[in-house]
This record gives sequence, C-alpha cells and structure tokens, in this order.
Amino acid sequence: MSDFDTVLLDLDGTLVDSAAGIFGSLRDAFDELGVPWPEDSVGPAILGPPLHETLPSIIGAEATRAVMQAYRRRYAEEGLHRSIPYPGIAELLHELAGRGARLALATSKAEVHARVILENLGWSDLFAEIVGDTLDAGLPTKAAVIAEALARLGGHDGAVMIGDRRTDVVGARAHGIDCLGAGWGYGEPDELAAAGAVAIVESPAALGPMLIR
Repeated sequence: MSDFDTVLLDLDGTLVDSAAGIFGSLRDAFDELGVPWPEDSVGPAILGPPLHETLPSIIGAEATRAVMQAYRRRYAEEGLHRSIPYPGIAELLHELAGRGARLALATSKAEVHARVILENLGWSDLFAEIVGDTLDAGLPTKAAVIAEALARLGGHDGAVMIGDRRTDVVGARAHGIDCLGAGWGYGEPDELAAAGAVAIVESPAALGPMLIR
C-alpha cells in the first residue's frame, strides 16, 4: 500500500509534455483569426494555468475569447494527440495503482480533453476519478478543480498533490493538502518553493520512493 491513500495528479507538465500540441493549436488559432503572434510573450510560463487567465494580459480580453474558441476546436482535433508521457510516469502510475493508492487527475485542462488523453495513453482505468475544467470555465482555479476531485472521491484522508506549477501548490493548500513539486515540468524550482511545495522532485523515478515505501 502507498503511504498516501489518495494521490492527486496534475496533467500538463506533470504526467505529459503537452507543449507542442498546445502551442501548435494556439498558433493555428491566432493565424485563423489574424491575431498577431506575440513571439516574446508566449512561452512555458503560460502552460499550466488556464489559458483564459494567461492570455488576456497578452492579447486582451476580447481577442482571448475569440482565440479560445478556435483553439479548443483545433486542440480537440489534433493538439491533444501530441501529448507525450514523461519517462517513468507510466511505470509510476501502474505501481501506485497496483499498491492500492487511489489516483485522481486534477487538471485545469478541459475534462473532455483530459479524458481523451488518458484514454489514448491507456491510463484511464488507473484513475478512480478524472477531473478537469468545463469548457465554459466552470472550475476557473486549481483549487476549484481539486475541490471537485475531492467531492467525487468522497474524502481525502492521506492525500497528496503532485504538480509542476504554483497553482497546484496553492490549490492543494487551500484544502489542507501537501503538494510535491514536479521539477521536470514547466514551473521553475523557485516558483514551486515560494508557493510552499513540501519538496521538489527532479524526476518521476525519484518521486516513486517518496510515495511508496
């Protein structure tokens, strides 16, 4: 049995490297709408938090609404299929599930897209719950996503969150849950440390011994 009865996991930057699919779909959406691509402002820092939060400061609220509609369509058609598992993640998930831990996905990505990604990777059956945002941003913060995951799980005794951005740490702490920082993802180590991550782990292989003893 895992030391943690419940393991909440982020998706982008934690389980999979989805940058190529996200940026490709986003660039296509900008081109479709004739919105100039902000070369100096779009980078790894926008990955993780919801795009509807990060884009307005770059292109404005009105352009963001139009871009998000086109982006979601293009991402569903192609971008989500370009999600690449980080080395060692598949083995970690199977070991955790095999030892009886409840795994729950808690992502700010739209849940419909997250479910397809996990299905494509053959991981759906490993998760007790798969929770993401709604297409209309009904769960606008990571804290809201985690709240929904905990509600579906029916409790969170012995829970820990694994994520690569400060939003994961802050969202977990809002519910009294510790967060281990995925140092291989899109966030900076100082970002995770400043947010209050209890530890920053450099690889999925190093994470395993911290969850299973």
